[in-house]
Amino acid sequence: MSGESAGAGGWPVVVRVPVEPVEAAMEADALDAAVRNSTLAVRGPLFGVATPSEAGGRRWRVVVEVTHGCPQDARDALNSLLWFRAKDEATSREERRALLAAVARLESECVDELTVLGTRYRVVRAEEYAGTDEHGDIETPRPTDPEPLTPDWSPGAAVAGPRVDDGLVLDPEEPVTPLQAAERLSLRSLAYTGTRFPTPVLEDSARAVETHPDVLLMPAAFLIVERSGDGPWTPGSGLQPTAHDARRTLDFALTWMEPRTRGLIPYEADRAVDARTPATADGPAVAELAEFAKAADRLRAGRCDEVEAHGTVYRIARSRRLLRWGPDGPEGPRPSDVSAHAPAALHPRLDEDGVVHFDEPEQDDLAP
Repeated sequence: MSGESAGAGGWPVVVRVPVEPVEAAMEADALDAAVRNSTLAVRGPLFGVATPSEAGGRRWRVVVEVTHGCPQDARDALNSLLWFRAKDEATSREERRALLAAVARLESECVDELTVLGTRYRVVRAEEYAGTDEHGDIETPRPTDPEPLTPDWSPGAAVAGPRVDDGLVLDPEEPVTPLQAAERLSLRSLAYTGTRFPTPVLEDSARAVETHPDVLLMPAAFLIVERSGDGPWTPGSGLQPTAHDARRTLDFALTWMEPRTRGLIPYEADRAVDARTPATADGPAVAELAEFAKAADRLRAGRCDEVEAHGTVYRIARSRRLLRWGPDGPEGPRPSDVSAHAPAALHPRLDEDGVVHFDEPEQDDLAP
């Protein structure tokens, strides 16, 4: 069963009623979450890179995960993507030359869209937000969010597992469930307000509602947030593809990173030494490490989404993202979006024969 609904300024949304048991359970879970977390907290923009899908239509495919904090970070990731493609995949000088020409532009210009070997790449902008309850607490993972059958806590699991947005196809015409449609339609008018935003940011946000009137909801991702005392929740990690990935990241932070940051374990200690095996600790440090280890052990005892250690509460939060969509596809960076750094060369020089030149001096070193 399906139908169409359209909000002001956007395209029709095809709605289908979930009848398959698992999807029906997810829809019921989403309804419970909407009632429990009735307020949205907007964190700000994230950036990635997408290309039009080879399947055609209005579909685009994510090639750089939409998790980067500023436009230049996404451009740098595209720079690396094309450089390694030139190094490892190019089959001819001509192909490698075209890829390296694009890399050269990305090293010197703030390029938000370019076409290389017939493929169009665009830096895209998403809005990150989360549900919050009446107390301002951020939503945690839902019972129906994907979880591994056998949790893997090994250090190498993060490298071997999937990445955020891995293989993701963005299709604004794909049928959605009733709750997804309601969320999507309600967020079409989302725009920044309030005096804390500079005027250019407010103007760009209002303009985007007109130029990109539709929105597309991306799959949920997960991160660590933390709070000390009565302070606000603050991000403690980047986005992870599953709640378990976020828990494993928190486990590492509690047992390995925090002890070294606080001087409880020397940075030069063997990598295998952590809060569970404090071979080099003595005195008060032993008790402090034990508290970190106890909190981390609670994470491993089940689907635990909140622990506390040394006065800081750590929570696994459920992050949501939306892309604004216009006649030409997903929205790119806005004029008011700022970057933390300028374009620069990220890799050694690669020539058209695929040879990497590691030992060449920098251009500044050649100046008289």
